[in-house]
Amino acid sequence: MVVFDLTSRLSFYICAIFGAFAISAHAKLAYHGKGFVPDYVLRGTARYVPIACEMRYSVLLNGTSPGPTLRFREGRTTWIRVYNDMLDAELTVHWHGLTQRTAPFSDGAPLVSQWPIPPGHFFDYEIRPDIGDAGTYFYHSHVGFQAVTAVGALIVEDARPAPYQYHADRIFQFGDYFNKTDNVITDGLLSKTTGKFIWSGETNALLLNGKSGTKAARETREWSTCAPEIIRVKPGRTYRFRFIGATALSFVTMGIESHPEMTIIEADGRYTQPYTTSHIQIASGQRFSTLFKAKPLHEVINSGKTHYWIQFENRERPGNVVTGYALLVYDIPLRHGHTRPFKLPYTLPYKKPLSLPQNVTDWLEYALQPVYSHYTEQLPPTHKVTRTIHITAYQVKTHTVEWAQNGLIWQEHKVKTPYLVDIYNRGEKTIPNFDNAIRRNTYDPETMIFPARIGEVIDIVWHNNNGPSGTWDFHPFHAHGGHFWDLGSGNGTYDARRNDEYMMKNNYFPVLRDTTMVHRYAKDGVPYTSAGWRAWRVHVKYPGVWMMHCHILQHMVMGMQTVWMFGRPTEIKAEVDRPYVKGYLKYGGSAYGNSTYDPLVNEWFD
Repeated sequence: MVVFDLTSRLSFYICAIFGAFAISAHAKLAYHGKGFVPDYVLRGTARYVPIACEMRYSVLLNGTSPGPTLRFREGRTTWIRVYNDMLDAELTVHWHGLTQRTAPFSDGAPLVSQWPIPPGHFFDYEIRPDIGDAGTYFYHSHVGFQAVTAVGALIVEDARPAPYQYHADRIFQFGDYFNKTDNVITDGLLSKTTGKFIWSGETNALLLNGKSGTKAARETREWSTCAPEIIRVKPGRTYRFRFIGATALSFVTMGIESHPEMTIIEADGRYTQPYTTSHIQIASGQRFSTLFKAKPLHEVINSGKTHYWIQFENRERPGNVVTGYALLVYDIPLRHGHTRPFKLPYTLPYKKPLSLPQNVTDWLEYALQPVYSHYTEQLPPTHKVTRTIHITAYQVKTHTVEWAQNGLIWQEHKVKTPYLVDIYNRGEKTIPNFDNAIRRNTYDPETMIFPARIGEVIDIVWHNNNGPSGTWDFHPFHAHGGHFWDLGSGNGTYDARRNDEYMMKNNYFPVLRDTTMVHRYAKDGVPYTSAGWRAWRVHVKYPGVWMMHCHILQHMVMGMQTVWMFGRPTEIKAEVDRPYVKGYLKYGGSAYGNSTYDPLVNEWFD
């Protein structure tokens, strides 16, 4: 690991401060006509495509699932034009893990930060990762169930020397396959079809980079969507394996045959001190990077084996364990720059090559530590905490099944106008009970908003309740609008003092994350029992309207989402004057282009 001295740390902070000032000083309006060339173009379409060797009607970005890998750079502005070429569906794209604090209409959360892109229109997203944002991310639609297929990897490259060295990276993007369409699933979850709740069913297959790995050469071809994905490496080299939890539902665990060690160096777009693990465990919304050292050439040749099984399985779901396979393939050099040919194995393993852990509740808990040279802020101490907000998540059953947080069920179809748009149109009237909700330490029931004042340090504690059914579930909670300090998790009831003492005793310093797990510690028990918690520390710095929600797509549709207003409406409006945002305030407004006119866009950055 590279060690940075005091001078490099100071220059790092100064660069971040002046970069933020430059961003706020150069917002301007511009027509994006023929002279405008975006860095990337994504086109949203819907059609039948093969997934896991079955045909499914799916929303795609640039015609594939996953979509293309996008690579941004810290401190550099990237423009992505997103076309909605669908005739009967809306679209947005959310840049998962990246904080759109200075371009809030680009967050991609429909009915929260923007109007969705209407059919036949396009929207230019402006993304500028800050210094310190280098890492692994992904992008996905935030409309309905579209993210099950409308998704792709997003990498932010370092603008300064990285703390770890490697030869190349490899992407491991996990997904789910459901043999029902998005509309069938959402209609069932919302009880639209029969008036009764219909569950989506469990995942039909796990996917790695779009392939299920459920058939080998005896039954399929190497390029098919049910064949194992092939990850190629060269002997003796060090790779950065980037793991992305792009599943809709599944909690995945993964290991590599005859390769018992990987070293974690990043979680959710923040570098960590090295931590050795035998396997990866990843839920929807999470990302990790590991350093992987390939076997030396002589060892590969002496073993007579040039490929190894990558085994991945789901956890914490009813029914049989779903298993998929990929292959780690060593490229053995031959003469004239060629490599030894590889043939797909005739069959999958007769016996699972790995026995992956069944318990998921303690992996990496209180283990990852920050790389301070690449952090732009430090953990606010406990005595700086202004409020602690406890949020209990549980199911509500009537004629349907929904998820509530302290009684709040948030679903986008219940919101008529995006909150950020409403702020520019109505100002303080958007949330007249702002101060009352803060005094009561909860959300405003009229607007369904959790308000917070700029400068506050808030501890948010998520509690897992088994509701009327008496059965617990797991929940990967994700935050828009900035990373949080992950204070850990545990069974039973949260005790802040005991948790602080535990961290001090173990010399543990929390890392910044954007998606962490609220675990279940038992399958069932006495109904309406809370058992299991996750605590975050949030420094409220960036004015805007941001979501915090479970990242399981089914749970989101069922209401397991919260919306937070950081700062009063006047503070949020002060970030950018109304004339610069006029085109964003109407559905299909002038900031949304189509075939008949060029959009008038606010360019937030220089």
